[in-house]
Amino acid sequence: MENIGNTLLDPGLYLCYIALALAILLAVAMPLINAVKHPAGLGKSLLGVVGLVVLFVVSFALSGNEVTTKAAALGTDAAASKMIGAGMIMFYIILFAATLMAIYSLVRDIINPS
Repeated sequence: MENIGNTLLDPGLYLCYIALALAILLAVAMPLINAVKHPAGLGKSLLGVVGLVVLFVVSFALSGNEVTTKAAALGTDAAASKMIGAGMIMFYIILFAATLMAIYSLVRDIINPS
């Protein structure tokens, strides 16, 4: 009975793999095609990438490299701990900024409805 399940499942998995590969290809290709068609927009994109790199550098500088015994037992070293900390700090900064922007937008719409 297990063999029948695998026979029915395999084509579906292959179809999902093909759809995933196509989605990844289009997710990479379409912005590149758009950038070639409209090169003026590259400046804004570059500014966003530079901003994220600066934010990561600040997050990396703020993160610690402490390793607990439990984390060490799982194979985490000081460098991995520092990268994990940097990712978490960056996530918290972006979450905080997004929350502030959402609140600002709501308050602005209440004060000045258009």
